[in-house]
Amino acid sequence: MLAVFDLKSFRPAVNLSNPTISNISFTLYAVLGVNEKTQILTTFLWLRQYWRHEFLVWDPDECDGVTKISLPAAQLWSPDIIVYEFVDDDVSQACPYVYINHTGHIRWDRMLRLVSSCNLEIFSFPFDVQNCSFTFGSYMHTIRDVRLGPALTFEEMSGNSKRYLEASGEWELVDILGETSILKFGIDQWDIITIWVVIKRRPVLYVVNLLIPSSFLMLIDIMSFYLPPHSVDRASFKMTLILGYTVFLLIMNDLLPSTANGTPIIGIYFSVCLALMVISLLETVIITNVLHHSSMKSKEVPNWVRVVVLKHIANLICYKWPEDVQPPSEPQEDKPQSSNSNSESWNIQPAIQTPATHPNTNEGAASMPELKQICHYLGDLRAHLISLQKENELTDQWCQVGYVLDFLLFRVYLLLISCYAMVIICMWCVWISQT
Repeated sequence: MLAVFDLKSFRPAVNLSNPTISNISFTLYAVLGVNEKTQILTTFLWLRQYWRHEFLVWDPDECDGVTKISLPAAQLWSPDIIVYEFVDDDVSQACPYVYINHTGHIRWDRMLRLVSSCNLEIFSFPFDVQNCSFTFGSYMHTIRDVRLGPALTFEEMSGNSKRYLEASGEWELVDILGETSILKFGIDQWDIITIWVVIKRRPVLYVVNLLIPSSFLMLIDIMSFYLPPHSVDRASFKMTLILGYTVFLLIMNDLLPSTANGTPIIGIYFSVCLALMVISLLETVIITNVLHHSSMKSKEVPNWVRVVVLKHIANLICYKWPEDVQPPSEPQEDKPQSSNSNSESWNIQPAIQTPATHPNTNEGAASMPELKQICHYLGDLRAHLISLQKENELTDQWCQVGYVLDFLLFRVYLLLISCYAMVIICMWCVWISQT
């Protein structure tokens, strides 16, 4: 035995022209972490490695029926099988012993905390599926010295990993695939085993903490359109809502993955939601500007606005007019009639008839200036009432223009949000089906 230990620096082959055959298998026990920014996957593996030591062979009958013993792994030669994607120091707990049977076959079970590089795709976060590769191979020995192969089929590795994988974390195992190939570099060749570990993120945490609160804020923004624009300061409410959404994004920024390669679709979703809120605020500014014209006494509604907004757009969007307001058909025809009727009523002046009734009295002549003054006062009162009536009509017309535009922009806003939601959902579904 001591003679075998003294030969640990040499490959244990009677004929060095025959390569040592090594087989490996592993069980994925846990996914410890996925760092999207540094593109690093941290996993915990149970690794099992087999090879044959041709100098450690004995007859069990001559050794009291002993068929298997354990020896220190540091005292024996072992193939230098590594993972090519390894990017950190191995801090796994050491397993110092190996099992050897009487035919010279060695089994070495050890735990491996694997920190490997992986090309992480975060576009469909939090519904992403990652496919990371583990490439096992010898670092120094070529195929002339060491041949490498899987100890189990890849389906068996996948089944064992699904059976033992800790299911309380963020990731779940989808499948384990693999293939064997030969790596060529110059005139040398190495046996390698490439294994793809397909894992899927559990999105419940991000749906509850990100998507649902954002959807609630968007719903509140939609419902704010039902606030009366003429009597409620809707703009202040929407600005407060935008401020709250911005604070929400700042708080939830740590949950979003960030890489220099791309932006996840959920980040685009939040940005577009914020943009839609700003558009909603701009719509409120437009409506407020339209309603502001109602307070301007000399500002009349242009004819093209009456035709386009109050007639065609109102009919297009099926605007329901209030019971006390009639849709304008020909708004300018009523003014001459009302003025003529008013003028006819105001032209009846008793001051002209008074002299005819009492032409020869001094009292009638004395009352003429007073009647003229009264008529002058009545004329001023009539002009004031007509101006008030005109102002009220202009105010009502501008208010109706604002209400029709508000109704139209609200429908356009709902259409934009519906189309955007359908596009986002379809993109997520297509990405998941492709992966």
